[in-house]
Amino acid sequence: MDTVEELNNTYFYAGKSNLSASALLFMIFCEKTVEQFGLGVADFGAVVAIVSGRNDLDTRTKPKDALKGTSHASKAARNVFGKVKFPFGVRLPTWIGGYTPWTARRVMVRNIGTFVGRTIPLVGVVILSADVIEITYKTVRDYNAIARGNDKIW
Repeated sequence: MDTVEELNNTYFYAGKSNLSASALLFMIFCEKTVEQFGLGVADFGAVVAIVSGRNDLDTRTKPKDALKGTSHASKAARNVFGKVKFPFGVRLPTWIGGYTPWTARRVMVRNIGTFVGRTIPLVGVVILSADVIEITYKTVRDYNAIARGNDKIW
């Protein structure tokens, strides 16, 4: 964080002067985003996991209510695990049908490859969601440390 000063009800931050409260918030948000994604390995892995879950590969004929295609993650997991099932008839939940909670639906599966292939993209979404939460928290924390009176958030 660079020098922070106040001048004529505006802010000076990161070498920029006459910043409004919203411009200051945006500058801090950009700084925290760069810090968060600067390390990159986990974030790159999260993006790869999400993209690998797209069902854009052709597959066998499926029932009419099934989603068309399969994902790279599912295909790779099924190649590794084959038709191995969880012991004792255990069934675990997986999510299919989209990247949003409104289009996804839960399906219980016994096949390890199916479970792993459908869970990989979900892990990517969780990692990126944690990044967004951390960026937001740090942005609001640092902004509130700098802002005056009614400019503060909460």
